Amino acid sequence: MKIALWWKPYKDKKVRCYLCRHHCVVYPGQAGVCQVRVNREGALYSLVYARPIAVHVDPIEKKPLFHFLPSSRALSIATVGCNFRCANCQNWDISQYRYDGSNIVPGEYMPPEEVVEVAERTSSQVIAYTYTEPTIFWEYVLDTAKLAKKKGLKNILVTNGYITEEALKDGDGLIDAANVDFKSMRKEFYAKVVKARLDRFLDGLRALFKHLPWLEVTTLIIPGFNDSEEEIREIARFIVQELSPAVPWHISRFHPAYKMSYLPPTPTRTINRAVEIGYEEGLRFVYAGNIPTSPYETTYCPKCQTPLIRRAGFEVVENRLADGKCPICGEPIEGVWK
Repeated sequence: MKIALWWKPYKDKKVRCYLCRHHCVVYPGQAGVCQVRVNREGALYSLVYARPIAVHVDPIEKKPLFHFLPSSRALSIATVGCNFRCANCQNWDISQYRYDGSNIVPGEYMPPEEVVEVAERTSSQVIAYTYTEPTIFWEYVLDTAKLAKKKGLKNILVTNGYITEEALKDGDGLIDAANVDFKSMRKEFYAKVVKARLDRFLDGLRALFKHLPWLEVTTLIIPGFNDSEEEIREIARFIVQELSPAVPWHISRFHPAYKMSYLPPTPTRTINRAVEIGYEEGLRFVYAGNIPTSPYETTYCPKCQTPLIRRAGFEVVENRLADGKCPICGEPIEGVWK
């Protein structure tokens, strides 16, 4: 265990955690919503510091980040635990860990120094904190990111956006980009499917956009839950108006998983229509995910429609960008290209 950050004593040896927007009051001997931050005798500890459950090398396109160092390799790490309870979680076997009263969690000991060493050994240009929710192992993220920066490596998050601005500020200058799950524009969806609050997520998304150099957004379209054209349009409009038209939006196809195994996959036509809606609302870059050979994996110039970066799955098969600009008309293409 490691003493946690971002908490304050409460009363009667209870503590209040300020790492994420749940602001859990944690009783002695209990864990917060994430199940990996535990109150021991009136102090909050992280059970997962330097205890990753998953360590893999992925293409950056898998995160997905399409406008951040295309074709680069990302050493991806995660611990058990999550502060959401998504009924559709693809990684539920590690994210939905439940605290059992012990100080031992699944995972192998891997201190920040070793993470950076592995990144260098695997020729990874990026370290990605992903798979579960990086907020819940934020102490580990920041210690690793500091060392990574000294070695010239980049750091990215794949996150649900529920981190507090107080904790996020401590990552200023360390985190280079993030992909944020924008699950719905309905408070009922967040309450029932995610066990969180929409308003708090939206505040978190705004904070991430404010503090990070680069941001992309993903929405998983689930049949019967968030697939109406009205809601899809509202999400696109929020990105345009509250963030920027240049924020890439990834529309991802749902596949049955976890507590939503009874649902069918999202129809391809729904995904394609969502991409069209994104463009109708003024977004410059909209992509379709989880659909092999989709025409919406390519980055086009918003001005002259020249294909700039062609992708097949998670592989870049052609990159025609010239110093971050369209080689035909010279239009600047927002992103981190070098």
